[in-house]
Amino acid sequence: MSHSSRPTIATTESPWVRRGLIGLAFVFLLFFLLLPLVAVFVEALRAGLGAYLEAFQQAETRSAIRLTLLTALIAVPLNLLFGVVAAWAIAKHEFRGKAFLITLIDLPFSISPVVAGLVYVLLYGSNGWLGPWLEAHNLKIIFAVPGIVLATIFVTFPFVARELIPLMQAQGKDEEQAAIVLGAGGLRTFWRVTLPNIKWGLLYGVILCNARAMGEFGAVSVVSGHIRGQTNTIPLQVEILYTDYQSVAAFSVATMLAALALVTLLAKTVVEWRNEAMLRRASAATAPDDDSQDGADRTSDGSRPFVVVDYVRC
Repeated sequence: MSHSSRPTIATTESPWVRRGLIGLAFVFLLFFLLLPLVAVFVEALRAGLGAYLEAFQQAETRSAIRLTLLTALIAVPLNLLFGVVAAWAIAKHEFRGKAFLITLIDLPFSISPVVAGLVYVLLYGSNGWLGPWLEAHNLKIIFAVPGIVLATIFVTFPFVARELIPLMQAQGKDEEQAAIVLGAGGLRTFWRVTLPNIKWGLLYGVILCNARAMGEFGAVSVVSGHIRGQTNTIPLQVEILYTDYQSVAAFSVATMLAALALVTLLAKTVVEWRNEAMLRRASAATAPDDDSQDGADRTSDGSRPFVVVDYVRC
C-alpha cells in the first residue's frame, strides 16, 4: 500500500448516528461503571481518613487480606503453567480429544461459580464421595484453605489458556519448524522462539487471572464456611462487614478490590498497547520498502524481523 492511500471507511452511517452511538456508550459506562466506582471511594472516606485506615486494623480484615494473597499466589502460577501447556498442545499439535479439551477449558465460563463450589463440597465434604477417606487421614479441604484454593483454580484456569490459544494459532508453526530444522530441541524452541512471541498475551492472561482470583466470591463463599479470621477472603469480609452494619469499614475494604480493578484495567491497556506496537513493527518489517532493498530485510530499528537463527544459536 502506498503512503498516499487512505483506509476505506467500513461504515456508511451519518456523523450524528456515530456520535449518538459513542455518546450512548459513554452514558452507559458513566452510570454502570464510573459512578458505582466513585461511590465506593466516597462512602469509604465518608467518616474521614482515620476511620478508613481503622478498617484495615481489624484482625479479621488482615487475615482476609493474607488469605486472598495466598490464594492468588498459589492459583495464578498453577493456571499459568496449565494455560501455557494447554495452549502449546492445542495450537501446535494434532491429537485425539483436542476438541474435547477445548470444551473442558471453557467449562468454568458456562458453569455458575456457586455450582462449582457445590461440586467441591460434594466431592470433598464430610458427607461427600471422598469425605470419609479424608477424615480418616485427618485431611480437611472443605471449610479450609485447600478448598478455597481449589475453587479459585477452577474458576480462573481458562483465562491464560484462552488468551494464548488463538494467539499461538495465528502465529502458526513456521518459526518453530525452522528452529527444529536448525537443530534446536523442543524445550529450547519453546524458550527461544515460542515464549518471546507470546509474552504479551501471556502477561495479559495472568493479569486477568489474578484479578478474578482475588475478587472471586461465589465459589469461595460455598467452600469457605465463612469462618471469621480463618477462611474469609476480601470479598467475603466485605459482605460480613456490611451485614454487621459496618458500612464504612465494608466500603473501605471494598476499595482494595476497586483499586485492583483499576490497576488491572491500566495493566491491560499497557499490555494491549505494547502488543499492538509489536505487531505494527512486525508488519512494517515484513512489508517491502520502496526506497531500499536492504530496508525490506530490516525493521525500523535496524534489526532483522526473522530471528529464529539468533534464538537457536544462543
